[in-house]
Amino acid sequence: MTQQFDVVVIGAGPGGYVAAIKAAQLGLKTACIEKYQDKQGKVALGGTCLNVGCIPSKALLDSSWKYHEALSGFKVHGIEAKGVTMDVPAMVGRKDVIVKNLTGGVATLFKANGVTLLEGQARLLANKQVEITALDGSVSVVAAENVILAVGSVPSTIPPAPVDQDVIVDSTGALDFQAVPKKLCVIGAGVIGLELGSVWARLGAEVTVLEALDKFLPAADEQVAKEAYKTLSKQGLNIRMGARVTGTEIKKKQVTVSFVDAEGDQSLTFDKLIVAVGRRPITNELLAVDSGVKLDERGFIFVDDHCKTSAPGVYAIGDVVRGPMLAHKASEEGIMVAERIAGHKAQMNYDLIPSVIYTHPEIAWVGKSEQTLKTEGVAVNVGVFPFAASGRAMAANDTGGFVKVIADAETDRVLGVHVIGPGAAELVQQGAIGMEFGTSAEDIGMMVFSHPTLSEALHEAALAVNGHAIHIANRKKR
Repeated sequence: MTQQFDVVVIGAGPGGYVAAIKAAQLGLKTACIEKYQDKQGKVALGGTCLNVGCIPSKALLDSSWKYHEALSGFKVHGIEAKGVTMDVPAMVGRKDVIVKNLTGGVATLFKANGVTLLEGQARLLANKQVEITALDGSVSVVAAENVILAVGSVPSTIPPAPVDQDVIVDSTGALDFQAVPKKLCVIGAGVIGLELGSVWARLGAEVTVLEALDKFLPAADEQVAKEAYKTLSKQGLNIRMGARVTGTEIKKKQVTVSFVDAEGDQSLTFDKLIVAVGRRPITNELLAVDSGVKLDERGFIFVDDHCKTSAPGVYAIGDVVRGPMLAHKASEEGIMVAERIAGHKAQMNYDLIPSVIYTHPEIAWVGKSEQTLKTEGVAVNVGVFPFAASGRAMAANDTGGFVKVIADAETDRVLGVHVIGPGAAELVQQGAIGMEFGTSAEDIGMMVFSHPTLSEALHEAALAVNGHAIHIANRKKR
């Protein structure tokens, strides 16, 4: 007899597992299907984010930054640290423990909320029937009143650099190096490429980043992107823009990368190559021909503003649909869909999804950039406050970067908050909270911020929008 559920979620990543938990909390009989296996061959929950993405990369970023600080940042504090070394296998092992704890935590949450976990490869059939091929090859079918597709994405590849997970790796392979490569190449100067490049550069690798685009971090505010390029270059990342990779050749455990840039045809040899050219949705084995769900030419699932697909009762969230491929976006879509299935009128504000790059300094933003607003013909006032003028940042010896607040020149409503510097992700979230409630720059400027804190930089940037900053000289209005 076919098992019946109110909701079947395909995929247990940050979109899927959150949707499943929320649906169960709302009283819906819920199942979640997952196929991903860990290094021990056991099904692991949490998707890319917990297993081979957000969490493990942050673990390595934090470990490598602590090592970097011990080598070159302690002396200013009067701390002498001699003979500091990095045990790379231990660092990677710590990362694996964190991943195991978190994925196990999701399984515990499923049990606590009454979510049924089904293991195997899922395929959506007609009429909201879901076929599951278990790890042992057996096939079963479950039926649902509603189906949520949350299967996520995998790293994209490019023909000139085929991944072998030995010399040429993707973002997953780059998390498991057992030694620091002497010379490392990263293809792609996006979020993943810069984060992974930073990890291994801090540990002593000579890192070259090849980016095909001519513009660095085009999604970021231009002023922030310019500062980021300057800072990361000073840290040792050799970022080469307009460099299109044309081929690779592996000899004696080294890879020669051929590329074309403004100077013509070039080639360089490295010990390791990381391919970080974006991600693509995993929809190739997800849908039967008669499922009723439509894809675009890139394999993304068509959905409306509430994540409904072209098939009645079938929804899709996260990396398989339009919008930024961000874990927090997927999670909030999952909650919205579960709420709507339960009969509530949940909405999601796609205009205020924060973006973060976890380099050091962190780079984060929410809302629109100054160049976007100018292109749209919106007159704005801008306030900028450097961390070099922040007492808290000085005390922490972390004064690089700034906070930038952009407000509508007519209404003073905040339209964007952009930060490069210490605690950027947390400061941008403060901006997002205010923007969700329609804050003006004056509103933020009138609030009391504790002293000394990094968040005072947001306060001062908001004051600076209208020429009222206290701890820096204000720009004279023309």
